[in-house]
Amino acid sequence: MKGRMIVLDRWQGREAAALLVDGRLDDLLIDDDSAPRPGAVFRALCDRPLKGQGGMMVRLPDGLTGYLRDAKGLKTGQALLVQVTGVAGEGKAVPVTDRLLMKSRYVIVTPGAPGLNLSRQIAEPDRRDALLALATGLVGPAFPMILRSSCAGADDEAIAQDIRLMADLAGRVLADAAGDSPLALTDGDGPHDIAWREWVAETVVTTAGGLEREGVAEQIAALAGPLVDLGEGSMAVEVTRALVAVDVNTGGDTSPAAALKANLAAARALPRQLRLRGLGGQVVVDFAPMPKGQRKQLDQSLRGTFRTDPVETSLVGWTAMGLFELNRKRERIPLARLIGAPS
Repeated sequence: MKGRMIVLDRWQGREAAALLVDGRLDDLLIDDDSAPRPGAVFRALCDRPLKGQGGMMVRLPDGLTGYLRDAKGLKTGQALLVQVTGVAGEGKAVPVTDRLLMKSRYVIVTPGAPGLNLSRQIAEPDRRDALLALATGLVGPAFPMILRSSCAGADDEAIAQDIRLMADLAGRVLADAAGDSPLALTDGDGPHDIAWREWVAETVVTTAGGLEREGVAEQIAALAGPLVDLGEGSMAVEVTRALVAVDVNTGGDTSPAAALKANLAAARALPRQLRLRGLGGQVVVDFAPMPKGQRKQLDQSLRGTFRTDPVETSLVGWTAMGLFELNRKRERIPLARLIGAPS
């Protein structure tokens, strides 16, 4: 099927959302109730500072421990609001921040940054003026909120309803900031909520069994193994305790032209493969051997493909050993952990 399709269903008993582009799986979210969701907001209690690192270990509900960076001026026992920023590695604390961002489809509430603002992607002056007038009339000009780019073509009443709901949620969360025990204030968004909030598609499928019927289940099964067919060669994506290792191969053709083709194909495929597999942290790519003069072309391809990827990724660059290194935010549960595949 041509075009973009969202499938909302369940996978192995878990809430799941899939985004298909021309029938190919482009993004995948599967819920995991064994850990706090990214975006969840807690009232935490400062536990102990990490000397030399500038961070603070904090106590969360249910006996969980969080790690807060840049925790200057905080004292043991102090209560503060924190938000989960990603997925904790095995045996590690939950990463949190005290800079809250409460997102919905049309707005982002920013409690630490007062003032009503608009996305720069809303370029039409009359629309900008109308949106500012709408929001100001509902919450005032100083309310800490950003109107997202999705407001540009949206219905005003839908935007107004979203503003009211998010303003009410922010008020309830901030009212519970003080206390002498950890407390869960929001659960964070599940896959269906995130799909509604972030994805755009012509078709939305919400019937049970949609993942099977639309061919998503078969594509998920293919992600259980490390090998990826690039057409112009192949690559293997494998996870170690320390990092994600990606190896690019040309097959039987070892010519420089074949190496460049395989490497460019790998650069185009890499963001999607990491996204679907839920992989983050340090990623090291061993591209097929090619002349150093061709690295600039490969660098440009990598920058272009990661620019549109929704997961924050820093392209670190080439190492002395000729490997390419990047660092990716851990904001998703690794797919292998969710589907029981070997990691």
